[in-house]
Amino acid sequence: MNHKLEIRDVTKTFKTEEGELMALDRFNVGVKPSEFLCIIGPSGCGKSTLLRLIAGLDEPSSGAIILDGKELKGPSPDRGMVFQEYSLFPWRTVLKNVTFGLELQKMEKQERYRIAKEYIELVGLKGFENMYPYELSGGMKQRVAIARAIAPEPSILLMDEPFGSVDAQTRNVLQEELLEIWQRTKKTILFVTHSVDEAVYLADRVAVMTARPGNLIKCASIDIPRPRKRTSVEANEFREKLLMWLSLERSKVQD
Repeated sequence: MNHKLEIRDVTKTFKTEEGELMALDRFNVGVKPSEFLCIIGPSGCGKSTLLRLIAGLDEPSSGAIILDGKELKGPSPDRGMVFQEYSLFPWRTVLKNVTFGLELQKMEKQERYRIAKEYIELVGLKGFENMYPYELSGGMKQRVAIARAIAPEPSILLMDEPFGSVDAQTRNVLQEELLEIWQRTKKTILFVTHSVDEAVYLADRVAVMTARPGNLIKCASIDIPRPRKRTSVEANEFREKLLMWLSLERSKVQD
């Protein structure tokens, strides 16, 4: 099968004062081009660690991560990352936050402003270009973070619980907007979430992880037509299935 991203037998061990801590144990998963893959699992199972490894912010202890046929070594503009905490530069305006990655590419000023304005409009923030992060709501900050991540045209977009810090209503709106952006840009998205509801609403497939050390229980396709109704019978059935797998995993940990 043609994969955009392949995670092959990835193990990650951290050294701690108590000794070695294994976060991931021979983890394997493949992501198809333009696929929206959500990753769920118990707290501390290594979801964020996995994303950091793909982003090149950390290195696997063993195994390999392959993007577009090449093994990843260190960070690169071909991977865009959106964190839960927004991570915007407070001293930069919305426009200059979004141009940041384009500046690193040494792009000419006029061209990077043109591209940044295009993505600011795409995330629904036209007219807010000259505002600073402190002047924005949580949802608006996360829209800026998404625009900044996708403006350099990365090969894959990595999202680590990006809507975890906003209220439920804003979260629903941001999910809908993200789906529109994904459908327009055809980006491959790897999205970590604690929310089963969010995974069922967003994903083409959901990867369910074991408790630490993280491994893969299931990678299940969601064959529910889009746009999805959050409360449909099909969505509820799939949600129950995911909750059952997670519950079985929790009971193993407790035993």
